[in-house]
Amino acid sequence: MKITNPYLNFDQQMVGDIYTSSEVMDNLTVLCDDFGARFAGTPEEYKAATFIAETFTRYGLKNVRLEDYPYAGWTRGNATLRIIEPIERDLHCISLPYCPAKKIIGELVSVGYGSPNEYSEFGENAHGKLVMAKSASPRNLGRWVHRKEKYERAVLSGASAFIFVSEHPGVGPETGSLQNNRPAPIPGISVCKEDGDFLNRCIDRYGKVKMQLHTTDINEPRTSWNVVADLPGNEVPDEMIILGCHYDGHDISQGAHDPASGMVSVIEASRVLSKYTQKIVRRTIRFTAFGTEEIGLTGSFQYVDKHADELDNIRLMLNMDAAGGKSKKGIVLHHWEALECMFKDFQKQMNADMPVGQKVHSYSDHFPFFLQGVPSCHMGDPTSAPSGRGFGHTAYDTIEKVELDNLRRASSIGARIALRCANADDLNTKRRTQEEVQNIVDTDAGLEGYRISLKLKA
Repeated sequence: MKITNPYLNFDQQMVGDIYTSSEVMDNLTVLCDDFGARFAGTPEEYKAATFIAETFTRYGLKNVRLEDYPYAGWTRGNATLRIIEPIERDLHCISLPYCPAKKIIGELVSVGYGSPNEYSEFGENAHGKLVMAKSASPRNLGRWVHRKEKYERAVLSGASAFIFVSEHPGVGPETGSLQNNRPAPIPGISVCKEDGDFLNRCIDRYGKVKMQLHTTDINEPRTSWNVVADLPGNEVPDEMIILGCHYDGHDISQGAHDPASGMVSVIEASRVLSKYTQKIVRRTIRFTAFGTEEIGLTGSFQYVDKHADELDNIRLMLNMDAAGGKSKKGIVLHHWEALECMFKDFQKQMNADMPVGQKVHSYSDHFPFFLQGVPSCHMGDPTSAPSGRGFGHTAYDTIEKVELDNLRRASSIGARIALRCANADDLNTKRRTQEEVQNIVDTDAGLEGYRISLKLKA
C-alpha cells in the first residue's frame, strides 16, 4: 500500500535546499576552525554560543537568547604518570575532567574492560590501588559500559586512582568527564592504547607494578550558556517540539563529529524550516544549543530546571548529538511504544533510510528530559551493536573526518521529523509520572551506569 505524503512539496523544498547548499558545512567550519574545542566555560564556548544565536537570528527565528547558568568548572593541569618499580618509566597521560589535584603512589591493577562482572570478580583487591580499565566494552555483555560507570565502580571498590585506556591505536588518550557537575572523589586519567597494552604486559611479566601519579587540575566555579530560539506555532504555540544538541567540545580537540556535526544539523534544520514552513507549523519548534554537556549534561539539566513550567507542553524532544556522523539517521525512542508506529509511518512517507526502535541511555542531553517524563528520542541507529567512539573524544576528532552528505542527511531527517511532529493531530504522548520514570530507571539494562552513579552519590 502506497503511503500518501501530505508534506511532499515542503519535503522537496527543504531537502532540495539542503542538498544544493554548503551552509551546513560552512557553519561546521566556523564552529571548529574559529572556536576550536569550545570547552565549557571558556571564551571560545561563549563565542560559539554567540555565533549560534546570531545564526538563528539571521535565519528568522524568534525569541533568540543566551541563558547563562553557574556550574562546577574545571581547568586542566599537567598530569604525570611514572612506573617506579620494578622498572622506571615515564608515560604520557592526560587528566579526565573533574579530576582533582593529588599525588598517588600505589600498585597498578587491571580490571580488563571494567564490566560489572570483572569488578565483582576482583572484589576487594582494588582497594587502595590504581585501577586500570579499557575503554571498550565486552562483546558478550550486550550493552555499552560507559567511562563514568567504570570510574564510579572503581571509586566504590576503594581505588586510589583510575586509569582509562583507549581501545583504538594511533589516536592517543581518550578524554571524558569523571562526574556530572562536581569534582571527582579520586584522580582519573587516560592513556593511549599502546601504553595501556605496555602496562598490562608489565603486570603479566612482573606480577606487581608500583606507580606514581601526580595531577594538578583546578576545580572552580564558572559560567556557561544555553542558546534558545523559536519557530513559533500558528495554532497551538504553547505546545512545542524541541530539536537540541550540545555545542561544547573537549579541550583537547575540535569535537567536529561529537558534537558539532549534530549541532550544525540542528542549525540547518532551523534554516529550512524557518524558510519554508513558517506559515504552516501548528506547534512551536524550539531549537536549543546546550552548553556543558561533555562534563555532565549540565546545560540540559539547567534547561529543564529553568523551564519547569513548560515541560507539560513539550510534545517531543529530539536530541541530535553527533548526528552528522556516519551512523544511520534513525530515531531511537526512549520507551515510547505509542510513538513507534507513527514514526514508522513517517519513515514510509518520507521514503527515508530511517530505522525506528527503542533504547535509552543516560549520557546525552535527552536524559534530563527523560527523567522529567518528557517524551524524548535521539537520532541514531537503533539496530547497531554497542561500539567504541573511534576517534571521538580524542585530539583527532577534526573537521576533515566529517562528510557533507552525512550532515545533509541528518539535517533533512531532523527538519522533516520536526515538521510532522509539529503538525500531527495527536502525537500519542503524555508526560510520564515520576513513578513511571522510576520504573524504567530501575529496570532498563541501558541505565545500569546511571544506577551506579546514584549509588555513589548515596
